[in-house]
Formats: sequence, structure tokens, C-alpha cells
Amino acid sequence: MARFRTLDDLDAKGKRVLLRADLNVPVKDGHITDATRIERLCPTIKELLGKGARVIVCSHFDRPKGKRVPAMSLKPMQAALSTALGVRVGWADDCVGEHAEEASAHLKDGEVLLLENTRFHAGEEKNEPALSAGLAKLADVYVNDAFSAAHRAHSSTEGVAHLIPAYAGRLMQAELEALDAALGNPQRPVVAIVGGAKVSTKLDLLGNLSGKVDVLVIGGAMANTFLAAQGHTMGKSLQEAEMHATALDILRQAAANNCEVLLPVDLVAAEAFAAHAACRPVHQDVPEGMMALDVGPLTVAHVVEKLKAARTLVWNGPFGAFEIPPFDAATVAVARAVAKLTAEGKLVSIGGGGDTVSALKHAGVTEQMTYVSAAGGAFLEYMEGKVLPGVAALAA
Repeated sequence: MARFRTLDDLDAKGKRVLLRADLNVPVKDGHITDATRIERLCPTIKELLGKGARVIVCSHFDRPKGKRVPAMSLKPMQAALSTALGVRVGWADDCVGEHAEEASAHLKDGEVLLLENTRFHAGEEKNEPALSAGLAKLADVYVNDAFSAAHRAHSSTEGVAHLIPAYAGRLMQAELEALDAALGNPQRPVVAIVGGAKVSTKLDLLGNLSGKVDVLVIGGAMANTFLAAQGHTMGKSLQEAEMHATALDILRQAAANNCEVLLPVDLVAAEAFAAHAACRPVHQDVPEGMMALDVGPLTVAHVVEKLKAARTLVWNGPFGAFEIPPFDAATVAVARAVAKLTAEGKLVSIGGGGDTVSALKHAGVTEQMTYVSAAGGAFLEYMEGKVLPGVAALAA
């Protein structure tokens, strides 16, 4: 991984710091329902304040499509950020222009200012130079702590980083170091668990991982497609018939890369996709009228044995329909085995992606993993081997 500048390289005293955050938090009826992203941002802000910086926070929120939409204002985040930091946070009713410039100019050392939604400007998602320049006018330096938005070449994530000195915040730094530990310079053997519904959405991911890891474990409904491609009957299970040839190509590519692919050796099948539906374990063939909704206990045992021999795990996607019991059994069992191995110092475990985070929370192991990334698209694109514009702009 290329070296990137961090807060260790920044003399922040007296400087106005434009901090790109991810405040795209869930809001219902004007109230924040999950402040995790705000809380994870605080260490970077507190460190900057402790060094005497003047912190100007910018972020997008939702998809206003370049228009000022009151319901998509960042105003509700002002109080939440103040509470999380324990300091008063000022407010600017725009992210560029006269109001923002005046608020920035009056900021004192150790103070925080929150700007309005960057996506209220159409130029944000177009990475327009004029908007980037407007953001750069507000500050002396730029710090990006929004890895989850780093896969987008927008004005606030990439454009402005080329106009003033740019650095990674502590959250961005932690994400990049965790991903480098998983795929850049990992301890071997490396196991990757990839689940999810469709092979078609994870072609780049599977292709890149097959050339980087030692064991590739495939779960979720996408495993059904691989099994069907090998001639197994899948009953009424979700699977992509049009992807059979592609699945076989992926297996051949993995073999050529000396990457072992672990497919389910047994499945949990049911007649209905419903909570506590009657179900039973089957081998790799699903009877007519039934559907595979989880992998079975033999598969779990095989996966856990592979993990015991591994030093690094990267995990994206659950093994089954974990939202509905009892089809969470495999995901929970493997997650707890991972947590135990991590706690014993035997495994570096990195997880990420929306469903993965939810599944690990469901299993109660997020705090026991080495690192769990809350980033969705950015995490996936990094694992696919793609260059993230917001990260590339921070290269030293």
C-alpha cells in the first residue's frame, strides 16, 4: 500500500482544518437512531482540537440530487456532534460561499464548525473544480476521515484534496491499516469468507480474492449457484442459472492461483422462508419444493477447521438468511469461532459490508473482531482491488 499522510505528519496548531466526515447516519422523524458514525469520528476531532486546530466538518447526507432539501439537512447532527464531543459545535447554513467563509474566518483555536450538506450542490457529485475551490477557501489543510465515501471522486472527497495539503484522519487510517493487514501484507494463510445472494454482484471481488487468499469460502445464496453449476439440484433455492458458466470459470481461476475454494458440503433446507419454519439438513442436493437457507453443521465444522489453521480472515457476507432463525445458525457459529481465535491471538479478523456488520452484531462479536468496517461500497471496492479516489488523493 502506498504511504499516505496522517495526523502524525500534521502540525495542526492554529490551522483551519476541513474535516471530511461521514455523517450519513440513520434519521427517523428528525431524530438520529444510530450515532455510531458520529462517535467513531470523535477521536480525530478531539485530537485536532487538542493540538489547537480549528475544525470545520463537512459531509453529505442522503441524496438531495443537488437541491436544498430541508429534510436532508445536517442541522440535526449539530447537537449530536456537540454531545459526543462535549464542546459546542457551530453551524453554517451552506458548505461554501459567503456564510461558510465568514463562519470559518471567525473560528478560534479549539472550536468546531459544522457545514451544511455538501450534496445540496450539484457540483459535489460531479467533482466540479469550482465547488472544490470553494471548500478549499475555508481551510488551510484537509483531513479525510470518511473511508466509507472514499470510493467516490466528489469535490469533498477528492477534488479539494488536490488544492490544499491533505491527510488521513484516525478512522481513515485505521480502515486502511486493517485492510492492508487483510489483503496488502497479510499473515498467511489467509481465508476469505464471501457470502451474499448473487454471484453477479461479486464477480470482481471473487476474482481479486482468488489471486490473493489461500482459501476462499463461499456461502449464502451465491453458493447455490456454484453447486448448481456443478450439477447439484437446488429445488426452489435462490440461484442464478445464467451465471453457471461464470461460476465454473471462477473455480478454474482459483485453481490456477492455488487458491482452495470451500463450497458447502451440506445445507439447511426448508419449504418456506419464514421464522422457525420446519427445516432439515441435506447434502449438496436440495429436494424439489424446498430451498436452501443456510449451510449445515458439517460445512461449519470444515470452515472452523480452516480458520484454526489460518492467520488472517477477511469476511464479507453471511452464510445464510441470518435475519430469520434458525437460518442464522451457521453465521453465528462461525462468527463465535472467529471471535475466540481472535481473542486467543491466533487470528487477525477483518469484517465489512452492510450485511456482514449486521450479521456480526447479531452474533454479538463485533467488539471481539480485530476490525469491523462500517463502510459498504468502499470496503467492497477496496477488496475488489480498485483504486479509491479519496484514498489516492492522500498519498504522500
